[in-house]
Amino acid sequence: MSDAQLIAQLEGERDHVLRAVSGLTEDEMHRSVVPSGWTITRLLNHLTFDDEMFWISAVLGGNRRAIEDLHDGWASDPMTGAEAIDIYKRQIARSDEVLARIDLDAPPAWTPPTSVFDAPGMPDGRAVVFRVLNETSVHAGHLDIVRELIDGHQNLVFP
Repeated sequence: MSDAQLIAQLEGERDHVLRAVSGLTEDEMHRSVVPSGWTITRLLNHLTFDDEMFWISAVLGGNRRAIEDLHDGWASDPMTGAEAIDIYKRQIARSDEVLARIDLDAPPAWTPPTSVFDAPGMPDGRAVVFRVLNETSVHAGHLDIVRELIDGHQNLVFP
């Protein structure tokens, strides 16, 4: 898979996430329908802060502000659903700026200390983008299921 294809896949999964939450009411964005108790707003915060900001802005981009602002997205301060969507979109735009200027063959600009992320470092930018793609894809599927439970909407995928 080429770098352009990898980035296009990530863009497609981000769009999938945004389609899954489109048109939901504020109550629906904050309603938990799964035993673990997460809400759509909290999942969007996770994607924003733990994936886009952490992996792309901080790890790949080495952005000092992103590194200083890192926090557990699941535990973000409460916000409206519209704010969560807006913040996710803005972080995607920041991520895209990073992805447009880096070499995916190069090692990440920042390696988080084990107190922040206790796992082996990523060897290059491609591995980092693949991780974000994987996370986004998995959570897009979670959002599809929750959306169907809330209002019956289905994201139909045709072969």
